[in-house]
Order: sequence, then C-alpha cells, then structure tokens
Amino acid sequence: MNNLNRRQFTLLSGLSLLSLGTLSACSVSGEKEAPKEEEKPEEKKESAEASGEKSTSGKRTIKDHGDNIVELPEKIERVVITSITPLPSVYCMYRGGVEGLIGMSSSAMAAAKNSYLPNIYPEIADIRTDFYQGGKLNIEELVAMKPDVVLYRVNSEGEKELLEKAGLCAVGFSVTLGKFNCLETFNGWLDLLRQIFPEEKNTKGVYEYGQKVYKEITDKTSKLSDEDKPKVLALHMCANGILKCSGSNFFGDWWINTSGGVNVAADLKGPAEISMEQIYQWNPDKIIINNFCSFLPEDLYENNLEGLDWRPVKAVQNKEVYKVPLGTYRWFPPSSDTPVALYWFAKTIQPELFKDVDMDQELKNYFKQYYNFDLNDEELQKIYNPPREAAGNSWKKEAK
Repeated sequence: MNNLNRRQFTLLSGLSLLSLGTLSACSVSGEKEAPKEEEKPEEKKESAEASGEKSTSGKRTIKDHGDNIVELPEKIERVVITSITPLPSVYCMYRGGVEGLIGMSSSAMAAAKNSYLPNIYPEIADIRTDFYQGGKLNIEELVAMKPDVVLYRVNSEGEKELLEKAGLCAVGFSVTLGKFNCLETFNGWLDLLRQIFPEEKNTKGVYEYGQKVYKEITDKTSKLSDEDKPKVLALHMCANGILKCSGSNFFGDWWINTSGGVNVAADLKGPAEISMEQIYQWNPDKIIINNFCSFLPEDLYENNLEGLDWRPVKAVQNKEVYKVPLGTYRWFPPSSDTPVALYWFAKTIQPELFKDVDMDQELKNYFKQYYNFDLNDEELQKIYNPPREAAGNSWKKEAK
C-alpha cells in the first residue's frame, strides 16, 4: 500500500470510529482526565469563555462537571432540568427568563413557587413537572417531551446512565464545586451555561460583583482572632423529631467560616444528625436556620417545639436566632442570589464589622441589575422572612 493510500485508510478508519461513538442526540464520554491543579477563579472564567469547540461533525463539544465530553445538538430549543433543584433560578437569571425551558422537577417547582422567582418570571409556573415526581425520574415521559438537552446533577445516582441509555443529550452540573464553596459553584454553573448557551443576557458583571463582595468580606474576617468569632450552629433540618445541622464539608460550614464565625459542628461531616444534649454542650452564640427547615426564630424563642427544650441555649436567650432569607431560591445552597447573600451572612454573623453595608440597597440593586426587577420595601421583608411552608413538603413532618 503506497503512502497516499495509507493516509486515506487511516483517515477513514478514524471517521468510522467517531461515527460509531456518537448518539443520535449527542455523544458523552465518561472517561476521566488526569487530575488538574485547582484553577484560580479568573482562569476558570477565561477557560469557560474559550470553550465550546467544534467537533468534526460541526457540532459543539463541551466538558461538563463530571468530566464527560458532551456533543451538543446544533440547535437547543427544548431544555429540561431534572435533579439539580437550584439550577432553574440560575438558568432564568442567565437567559433572562424561561426561554427554552420545558421541564423541571417537582421539587424545584415547589421551591420556585415559595420563592420570588415567579414574581420576576411568571411563566415558570407553567413549566411541566409530571415527569419527575418524588425524586424519581419517569424516563418514558421525559423522552416523550423530546428535549434537546437535559441538565442534571452529576452525583445523582444512576441518572446519567438512564439518560444516556435513552439517547438523550445530558450535561451534568455539580453542587459541590470548590468543596461546597457556594460562590465558586454559582460561578461554575454560569460558566457551564455559557458554554451551552453562548448568548449571555442578564449575568454580565455578576462574576465580578461576587468576587468583589467575597474579597470585601474575607479581607475583614480573615483578620479576626478566634475570640472575636461567634460560635454558630447552622440548623439544617428536623424531620420526624430528628435534628440535623451543617457539619464540615457542607454549605453551612462555608457560609459560617467565610462570614467570620466558628462552626460548632465542624467535627461532624455533611448534614449531621445531632441531639439537644449536643447543642447544650456547644451552647452556640448564634443559630442560623436554613430554608429546608420549617422552624422560625419564634419557635425557639417561645419554646413551642414538642420534645425540644431550647431555653438553656445562649443564642435563644440572647435572641440571636436567624432564618436564612429566600429570594429567587433558598439562600443556603448555591443559587442565583449567592453573590448578594454573602452580605446577609456577614452582617448576621459579624454585625459590627459590616454595619456600614446597606443590605436593603444591595439587594435592590442586585435585583435591578441582574433580574431587571424593582423590589419595594414590602417585598424585601418577604424575602427576609420566608414562611415555614417554604421548606417544602417536609415541613409538616417536623417536630411541633
């Protein structure tokens, strides 16, 4: 075989192998690359903007948060978000509305209906949820919806395989980028959305805003001595009488440490089960109740939770119990409000250190800039004081 024929044979063989590995909707490779050194946020932003390379078929290929190489369809007009419940808020923020979104999980819809998202984007209430009920995906219903791309949580067990077997184009998003760093995770979601949908609308400048707020806060809190940091308990959930809090390697730990506090549950891992006896031993200076728990500060102050006596706890005695606000999504995990939520946590944990921050004005400016929405004072108070029903369906099972 002469040299020309050899080159032709090699080229044809390569093209044949490529076509065999391509699904009808998109191709996904689960092969992992060698671990890379942690990139700086600026480097991540630049690399994301330079991504979206063209494949040999003319379609764009990207790498998702599971290190899967995904080939996107040429046109993306029908989008479904499954197991990553905060993502619809970021999606709407990024695209300036529900454009192309035809489905989301029932859990994400429950969060949306109890958030401020429908006030900004009323059309979200019409999005289908029947294909994903009770945390379970009905793959037949999803396929019948004919999505061009499905956005899912990378560590949702078995979902990636289920989507791929159905021949659906699936892009995985992680909720744990930067070791539960909510700001880094939010930035990572925007980076990946930018690769899928290059036409950015509302989020220009939000990366820089978040970095500015983070630096402003950490420049001050990093200089605090341990004696100047309050002991904080991040109450995560109470279902069927079982209390859970945020240990290390979880969102609450990041919020507390970033904002100048000490996480009393740092020796525990993730959302950890605790007892009232353990809380008495910790005796936290402040308690922060997240949005997945139906408890309100007055429940602890009035000691009206059956089987749970909060009276001996210092934070309760000093009226230092706070409910995490709920804007376009719950502020405890990463969400579209994460950059401005940093101010609320900092002012709550270190009020004197950040007394000059006008939280009301920051929140109004943020909603105007990135949602094109004017908040009034009454609406601000609704965000700061979410009802217990906003915890979702689990709130009725909690201790009362």
